[in-house]
Amino acid sequence: MSTTAARLVQRQLGLMLRSKVAGDDAPVRAQRIWGARGERWFSSDDPIWRVHADASMFPAGITSLLMQSLHPLAMAGVAGHSGYKGDPWGRLQRTSEYLATTTFGTVEDAERAIATVRSIHARVRGKDPRGRAYRADDPHLLMWVHVAEIDSFLRAYQTFSGSPLNDAEADLYVTQAGVPAARLGVGAPPRSVAELGEVLASYRPELEATPAARDAARFLLLDPPLPLYARPGYGTIASGGVSLLPGWARWMLGIPLPDVVSALVARPLGHLGTAAVRWGMAGLGERRPSDSPA
Repeated sequence: MSTTAARLVQRQLGLMLRSKVAGDDAPVRAQRIWGARGERWFSSDDPIWRVHADASMFPAGITSLLMQSLHPLAMAGVAGHSGYKGDPWGRLQRTSEYLATTTFGTVEDAERAIATVRSIHARVRGKDPRGRAYRADDPHLLMWVHVAEIDSFLRAYQTFSGSPLNDAEADLYVTQAGVPAARLGVGAPPRSVAELGEVLASYRPELEATPAARDAARFLLLDPPLPLYARPGYGTIASGGVSLLPGWARWMLGIPLPDVVSALVARPLGHLGTAAVRWGMAGLGERRPSDSPA
């Protein structure tokens, strides 16, 4: 393949990825988030910028969604209110914009994004199929969603980025991720990797592989809303996401992937998929978060 053809393929891949994750108006959103001037919670030197700007967030998103689905009340809220099957890309784009705004944006914009999500959470409530009440602004459920998310993001970065954080940086990442989480309603977010592990372990007795959770796993892994030509590439990313799940979580979700197969097959596929994402996004030739004005 010629250099010109390779660059064209690279750019087309980057455009497709950006469109799915951030929407067709992604350049406008990026300029609004990274181009705005004003005080920010974090800088380009901070671990949270490095983690959230990396291509490893693609498999991390799969891991995070699968982990979060294992809490029956959190999953009931998603199944009953998010419309994730009817508009999966829209939901992904809204989540992506929220993460970008609270990580890279100005304090003013981040606070505004948090207030919007809090107002949505205040209206989301109901009962799961067993009659147990839930509400999206419950600090206990918010904590589960938070720790499942940042544990997944950190695992993915440490595995697929090629430049893992050291222990002190990893602790700082956990602390920094707790800044917007606390404002969203998470009470006392963990401030170190050790605390993160303790909080995750404390939720184990509450977790269940409900029919809704297994249905979500099938949707994410076996029936993604993608054309056939895009599914092999997605499969490498999804394989990486699955490989990051603890063995007990794979077992609960009915994912037949023994640890040895995860290590020898799924994880290398995850490296391949993440490298392809990184290559494609680099082909866009656009300003990265590290170039943003302070």
